[in-house]
Amino acid sequence: MSHPRPLLRVLRNRDYRLLWLANTTSTLGDRIVTVALALFVVEQTGSATDLGLVVTAYLLPLIAFTLLGGVLADRLPRHRVVVVTDLARFALHALLALLIVSGEVRIWHVVAIGVLFGSAEAFYRPAAAGLLPQTVPEDEIQEATALTSTSECVAEFVGPALATLLVLGIGPAFAFGLDAATFLVSAALLVRVRPRQRGAPPAQAHEVRSMRDDLREGYVEVRSRSWVWATLAVFCVVLFVVQAPLVVVGPLVAQQLYGDVAIYGYLLGAMGAGTIAGSIVALRWRPRHPLRMGMTMIVLWPAAVVPFAAGAPLAIVLPAMVLAGWGGALFDIWWVTALAERIPPSRLSRVTSYDWTVSLALMPLGCVLAGPAASVLGAPELLLGGALVALVVLPLGLLPRETRMLERLDGERPAPVALAEAPAGMRT
Repeated sequence: MSHPRPLLRVLRNRDYRLLWLANTTSTLGDRIVTVALALFVVEQTGSATDLGLVVTAYLLPLIAFTLLGGVLADRLPRHRVVVVTDLARFALHALLALLIVSGEVRIWHVVAIGVLFGSAEAFYRPAAAGLLPQTVPEDEIQEATALTSTSECVAEFVGPALATLLVLGIGPAFAFGLDAATFLVSAALLVRVRPRQRGAPPAQAHEVRSMRDDLREGYVEVRSRSWVWATLAVFCVVLFVVQAPLVVVGPLVAQQLYGDVAIYGYLLGAMGAGTIAGSIVALRWRPRHPLRMGMTMIVLWPAAVVPFAAGAPLAIVLPAMVLAGWGGALFDIWWVTALAERIPPSRLSRVTSYDWTVSLALMPLGCVLAGPAASVLGAPELLLGGALVALVVLPLGLLPRETRMLERLDGERPAPVALAEAPAGMRT
């Protein structure tokens, strides 16, 4: 059992405090834009196909360049990488806000900006994931992860409702402009971060190593751990059948079954409320087998989509979404903590990049197909079918014994620096 700790002691670490404030600010903008994009495109064209193209524009470069982002994040100072990507995303969404204000915006503008934004995001995410453990002592990694997740969840709760009010009230330009401003604030905070060194110093003369060698090292780290690759494979399928349709046709389902597209934003807000509760619980809850418990909790997510797609009363759907957020937050915190504790620090960003790349691999295809599929099958039917498939697929993540039996660490030491050898049959 972990000994009692002050609930928010991680905030006494200056570098983590700066990272936390920066992440909280930019995440609020991100959550606003997630819903603002959907509402803006639906309001402009009413086409699920157009929305699918826009979402795909943000996702494709994220998937295409995340592995490269992971390599660079393990080579370069991670805090500098996140500052540069924050500034790039500030410029892009500020431009989109100006286009909307001018009245000249077209869907192809949104698509083009989405491609560039997703590219910047591909370099940000692996760097940020590797940076967080460098801002706290080893035994505070889970608390730092949980507190970061809590603030993200507050943003997830506030963001959708705020986005709905902004887009349908003041106008979408304000939503994108606000998001741009959050990236500027984030960059100003992150430029002051001075992360600590974890484990042994990084290898010298990175320039003599090929990109392929670095990618292979990350691949071996993933492939040598069944609890990692099996989980990624399961989420690749689940995001394809649930998340992609939810993002693309979720607003249409809200409009068709509940008579108001704003319901979509409110449901995401309910899920955000659940993630706040789950993140607070995870500040202290350290189950002996975190992935076994986490994979059990995440089933609440597709289970909550079922009543929404079936047109159940909001009195049922809203609490279900709260539970979904609660379970999702617990899984995410235990998963991120397990990676941070067990992956060699010098390769953590690369493993994180494989996490994003594999998990999201089918999302763009799902977003492109969701619109046409909804036209043939019906938006509610498509969403319901995907949720039912996910309820079957998610438990498969517990098949590897390593996933079920993975035990928590108390964070006394950083992950070993030596590269974990993959079984002979898994080497490339």
